Amino acid sequence: MFTEKMLAHRTKNMGSSAIREILKVLSRPGIVSLAGGMPAPEAFPMEKMDVLCTRVLEKHGTAALQYGTTEGFVPLKEALAEYLEENSIVTKPEHINITTGSQGVLDALGKVLISPDDAVAVEAPTYLGALQAFNPYGPRYVQMETDEDGLIPDSMEKVIKEHRPKLVYLVPTFQNPTGRTIPLERRKRIADIAKSTDTLVIEDDPYGQLRYRGQPVTPIAAMAPDHVVYCGSFSKVFAPGLRVGFYVAPDLVEEWLIRAKQGVDLHTSSFSQALAAEFLSGGFFKEHLPKIVELYRPKQEAMLEAMEQYFPDGFTWSKPEGGMFIWAEGPEGVDTMRIYDEAINNNVAFVPGKYFYTEEGAGASTMRLNFTMADEETIKAAVGRLAEAIKKVV
Repeated sequence: MFTEKMLAHRTKNMGSSAIREILKVLSRPGIVSLAGGMPAPEAFPMEKMDVLCTRVLEKHGTAALQYGTTEGFVPLKEALAEYLEENSIVTKPEHINITTGSQGVLDALGKVLISPDDAVAVEAPTYLGALQAFNPYGPRYVQMETDEDGLIPDSMEKVIKEHRPKLVYLVPTFQNPTGRTIPLERRKRIADIAKSTDTLVIEDDPYGQLRYRGQPVTPIAAMAPDHVVYCGSFSKVFAPGLRVGFYVAPDLVEEWLIRAKQGVDLHTSSFSQALAAEFLSGGFFKEHLPKIVELYRPKQEAMLEAMEQYFPDGFTWSKPEGGMFIWAEGPEGVDTMRIYDEAINNNVAFVPGKYFYTEEGAGASTMRLNFTMADEETIKAAVGRLAEAIKKVV
């Protein structure tokens, strides 16, 4: 009989997602979720899917349904080369690789780079999905300090000198969970540090196109292409269920990431890739992106306005120019796990911030709020009920 004794040693590092467990309460009637990180269903280009599917089958025929190369569907790689160049990353199609969501490349990076007890440098707080991808390979996480402008470069440099991490993982634009964006001057400094210390930086950029105010900031990859793996995704701007991500990496890293993918899934869905290629090259993306922005902007504004109106004194929060999240922090001594329990009683869910830290006890007074899944009036009412829960606990 199969028993746990038969499991690989690495499974001890593969805990279930705490956030997934928290989100189980969303099945309860009446709960308003400010917790998840999913795109709104109305953000999907449903009115274009028939056209896209027809074009894909007419243009590519059975090739869109056949096995493909591990590196990815060539028309998509060509379309992505133009897209990336518009965003300051100049590369050739053959150096762009397609993955099954950006999560696919994070797992592959862990597989080819991380040995047990290797140091991995992460922001504090950081994206939980990256930790889940890296955890099976047994890393030793080292937290880098952040402020309202994201990663503090001096902290990154100190961590590199003291711990020599195998990689530095960053979400520089509209970070999950904080919504913060690292400004240009800091990015230049981060790029310089990566080059001077010969350190590999993972630049995860799934939210960069969701900008509601301000001007785009040049990716770090554009300033240090030989030291950065740039990861992107269609999940937030097209459809997450298609599971199409991509990356650009230094040559040796790229070679090993391709080998890792061959052993996992051979290649990402040909049909999904063909749809993404047509979405980009056919002009659908440029037409659809403003609709997503106009859908999310008032939702974010509604949440910020409601927090200003209802949240008690002593709480602060991020005011991102885009993305999907707002990060709030209470006074020292506040426990957002207690607030969470009371909020659920008020039919509102959020994610306590402690789950985004790698050090035990960190982030106890923080919370992540998402605004993409509810309408403006529901958001305002939910924030009001959340504020009531906060005042009852604090």
